[in-house]
Amino acid sequence: MKLGIVGLPGSGKSTVFDALTHQISDQAHKKESRIGTIHVPDVRMDKLRDLYQPKKTIHAQVEYYLPGTGGSVQDAKKEQSIWTQARDCHALIHVIRNFKAFGQEAATALKDFQRFDQELILIDLVVVEKRLERLQLDSKRGKNVDSVEVSLLKDCLECLEKEIPLRKVPDITTSPLLRGYAFLSAKPMLTLFNNEDEDDQLPDIGDLTDHESCLVIRGKLEQELAQMTEEEAREFLTEFNIKASAMDRVIHRSYEHLGLISFFTVGEDEVRAWTITRKTPADDAAGVIHTDMKKGFIRAEVVAYKDLMASGTYAEARKQGTVRLEGKTYEVQDGDIMEIRFNV
Repeated sequence: MKLGIVGLPGSGKSTVFDALTHQISDQAHKKESRIGTIHVPDVRMDKLRDLYQPKKTIHAQVEYYLPGTGGSVQDAKKEQSIWTQARDCHALIHVIRNFKAFGQEAATALKDFQRFDQELILIDLVVVEKRLERLQLDSKRGKNVDSVEVSLLKDCLECLEKEIPLRKVPDITTSPLLRGYAFLSAKPMLTLFNNEDEDDQLPDIGDLTDHESCLVIRGKLEQELAQMTEEEAREFLTEFNIKASAMDRVIHRSYEHLGLISFFTVGEDEVRAWTITRKTPADDAAGVIHTDMKKGFIRAEVVAYKDLMASGTYAEARKQGTVRLEGKTYEVQDGDIMEIRFNV
């Protein structure tokens, strides 16, 4: 999973990036694009590791991308160079300033949200208009033009002209015909309000939380926390009444917002977590492990994590009847432990 950290200048994106990735950047590289990869914390992986004592334990991973320009576009003509990598992200983390900053006006969280959303809409509007112009020109030249694609793009155009971000119309933007456009305003977005150290409350944003996924982070505080030892971090969390680190909370909310779950493969050689979307059929989940497993899929031997832990061993779970065989259409559940039977 790759998440792009974006927002207006001065919102504290670099600070948030440091807090999430446990990195600290020096001033000489502040303006460069940065990528940080972290393991997804999952207590189930710790329990499975203790049970199997494998040679390797491989967690699911999250990759955070911070555009070097800060992620804000003031000139739509610069869009291509600035947003190329952001378009590859599965979702965006929109950081909004909600703290006092020297030489800046008071924070206006709701206005900043709306301003940035309008920038994303403008970028996508330019893309849609150019593509429609190209398709119209191709049609005049006698080339075959996909009428369904044209219709979908016109629907997008109508929404964007009304200043409606495309993430609000997933029925349109999830069409395979539009997948290659990677519209920025269509990407799932988690909004992070970057607060003062002593402030853990949402700012005055009206009913924004009714239709957007929002979370508060005390960026500077969390940046300090990310550089501490485990013992220091525990004391720090207690002192500032932080129930979970920013990394844990953002990952949890991102998984929830994107509809992601984890399943596991286990053994003496390796215990590994795999990330898929909810309602993924068993053969597609097998394909995440290896394409040959999807091609030659026969059956999946499945046991729920809680059933395995209750039984104590895989052999005992089998005796108790909680290990079962499932076909390719079985929808994999969060925490399933799977062994794929296949033949190619």
